[in-house]
Amino acid sequence: MTRDAFEALERLAGGLGTALLALLTLAFWVLVGAACVVGVGLLMLPAMLALTRALAERERARLNRWGLEVVSPYPVGEAPVGWTARLRAARADPATFRDLSWLAVHGTLGLVLGLVAVILPMITLREATFPLWWRFLPPDMWVTSFGVPVTTWPAMLAVAVGAVIIQVIAVLLGPRMARWQARSGVRLLGPHPSIDLSQRVARLTATRAGALRAHAAELRRIERSLHDGAQNRLVAVVVMVAAARRALARDPALVDLALDRAQGAAEQALSELRGVVRGLLPPILEDRGLAGALNALAAGSQVPCGLAVGELGQLPLSVETTAYFTVAEALTNVGRHSGARRAQVTLSRDRDLLRVVVTDDGKGGADDGSAGTGLAGIRRRVEAHDGVVTLSSPQGGPTRIEVELPCGS
Repeated sequence: MTRDAFEALERLAGGLGTALLALLTLAFWVLVGAACVVGVGLLMLPAMLALTRALAERERARLNRWGLEVVSPYPVGEAPVGWTARLRAARADPATFRDLSWLAVHGTLGLVLGLVAVILPMITLREATFPLWWRFLPPDMWVTSFGVPVTTWPAMLAVAVGAVIIQVIAVLLGPRMARWQARSGVRLLGPHPSIDLSQRVARLTATRAGALRAHAAELRRIERSLHDGAQNRLVAVVVMVAAARRALARDPALVDLALDRAQGAAEQALSELRGVVRGLLPPILEDRGLAGALNALAAGSQVPCGLAVGELGQLPLSVETTAYFTVAEALTNVGRHSGARRAQVTLSRDRDLLRVVVTDDGKGGADDGSAGTGLAGIRRRVEAHDGVVTLSSPQGGPTRIEVELPCGS
């Protein structure tokens, strides 16, 4: 909860910065609009459009850093040349009016939310500590931050307790306030819904193709495991049982040896079949649930591993399986390549989104394009569920793999 509160405060403070710029840009638009009445402001319209676009691009970049995918709607290419051509292009582009609408919303509602998030902790600190030093002030300064006079100890203690309660409520509402502040950018700064739909279809086509490739690769792996392992063992069992039957007629003393070898081969075949089945759906998921299965993975990790699992609720089996194999592959990668001394696995759920985070304090430099790391396999498996993988692994570490999986029913 503490981490979510600080993250929400950071997001709201960042949004406060762009909200102040949006309000200032709105003021400039009012001045330019007034100047257009006498004709002078018309010359400033292209510059104002460029300023608005630059501010909107800055907000898109900020939202993308927080994992809210907002694609720029502006086409890549040469900009129109000339005052008339630039104004006509801006008028024909629906993104221009969407950017202006975002300026109005973010410069008002976003500004209020950011100010509340930033100023309220300072007010709370003053009010909560006021009983410690209010007696040292002149009587005319015995007032709260809102100008309410306070002259008695009970009133002062009530103000302090009330300030703390209000701050606790604000901390609990912080993540929701951050989402409210970002909502206008997510809705208005992205492409027009028709364009966004075509991009969504293209992305789904790519992820489904990746899922089919991953499925075909998994079938080939299962076929190789059965053909090279269990099938050969079972053929050996048949041969050894036939040899035992022939030995029973010729030399009964050799029967026990042949049966022992057949039993050993059968046990190996059974073990390999169990391994193939575990590769499809680990039985521990059904027996102990996702939290118990991950606890077993953490306990068996080559590197000491901590595990933190929040309230996950009921998850689809396919999501649990993907999360399990993601953690298993990530911890295997940590043990083989990272040189880490400790790893940490964290699972949390935010409504219809399951977040899996695996971190280690190793040497870093992980790349999901490198052969043998298994990270590319994680990405294919996650993207097949419309999930997102974020990898951060600078040289020298630490390495952080964050997976977000939709888990709505």
